[in-house]
Amino acid sequence: MHILRATIIKDSKILLRDRVGLFMMFFMPILLVIVITSVQNSTFELVNNNKVSLVIFNKDEGSMGNQLIEALRKIGLFKLQMADSSMSEHNIISVMYDKDALVAVVIPSNFTSFIQHKADEIAKHALSDPDSTQVKSPADSVLTDSLQMFYHPVMQVSFRQSIEGALRSSVQVIQGEMIVKKLYAEVNQKEIPTDLQKQILFSQFPITETPVSRTGSRTIPNASQHNVPAWTIFAMFFIVLSLGGTMVREKNSGSFIRLKTMPASYLHALYSKQLVYLSVTILQAAVIFAIGNKIFPYIGLPALHLPKDILALFIVTAVTGYCAVNYAICVGVFANTPEQSNGFGAISIIIMAALGGLIVPSFAMPAHLQKLLQISPLHWALESYYGLFLEGGKLSDIWLNILSLLGITVLIQIFTLYGLKRKNLI
Repeated sequence: MHILRATIIKDSKILLRDRVGLFMMFFMPILLVIVITSVQNSTFELVNNNKVSLVIFNKDEGSMGNQLIEALRKIGLFKLQMADSSMSEHNIISVMYDKDALVAVVIPSNFTSFIQHKADEIAKHALSDPDSTQVKSPADSVLTDSLQMFYHPVMQVSFRQSIEGALRSSVQVIQGEMIVKKLYAEVNQKEIPTDLQKQILFSQFPITETPVSRTGSRTIPNASQHNVPAWTIFAMFFIVLSLGGTMVREKNSGSFIRLKTMPASYLHALYSKQLVYLSVTILQAAVIFAIGNKIFPYIGLPALHLPKDILALFIVTAVTGYCAVNYAICVGVFANTPEQSNGFGAISIIIMAALGGLIVPSFAMPAHLQKLLQISPLHWALESYYGLFLEGGKLSDIWLNILSLLGITVLIQIFTLYGLKRKNLI
């Protein structure tokens, strides 16, 4: 025990002297979390709060064009901007860039006549003798110019399809309104009353949106809940730059050989490094979580809401940090130079972060890459944190993820011991 305590003191002094390493382990992760959360928060606001800028060129000569514009406005997805309807396609593109608009819609000149003609045909078909062979089908060829949608190439396919769906829904709304008017007029030989028209057309089936969580809470996770835990894991594993380099320097300086001449096992040195750097990783997470919870609201970011099960949060953080420390030791054992340790360590962490779902969500990955998630310790750490931060779970809900992370840690330790024996270090 005296040997272990003395080794811990020695490793602590070495760590405290490495001010650049401490800077990399604390300030850089904090800066990373702030930057990534700020970027993701802007994306969250774009999707959830901000409206898409839409330029409309209304060439329609009747009233349906204005009704379509009003239907688009009621959807609430768009920030509508009107433009000169006489412009050419080239001028439309210029207006889009001038107004910083992602989408432009051109309503054709005979849009009203098309809607009216199609409503007449559908109404006559609905009221005619079903056995009659002289009923004309709806005349789709009346619309000589289609409804055109111009979009900026930066727009993603899923987002573009959502806008196109909103556009089609708006057209269907005004077309349905016209069909109801025609049917009522044909049956009752008079125009439909305004109150009945509103009752038919604007009574929609209610939809209740409910976020799901293990605790039954109805809070919607913000950008901080998604990003702070994920990039805290990334920061903890990047301890490989400091600890891996320390391991290589000790090997090259002959420290291992001197330890073999002393009445102590090198395992004491390994235990010491594990405890010292495990404390560093836990302190990293505590500092980042505290900044997310207390400081983020003062810099315009949503606050990080800590889970109710603080014990589970500590256990996940400790197990994740322990895995990160053992991985750093393993890299340091097999690397022969600090350059090898830093280069391989940094690149491997980025690869495991990509496979683990930190950079791209796991559900968005190809099927063959989703199978590789199992080998990334960052994946199991992320699932554990998300179970607490996003789903409001407890330790009993995430213990399988913790066991998987511990299993990977044991494999890393076995591989490390194999490397030490192979190089005659123990």
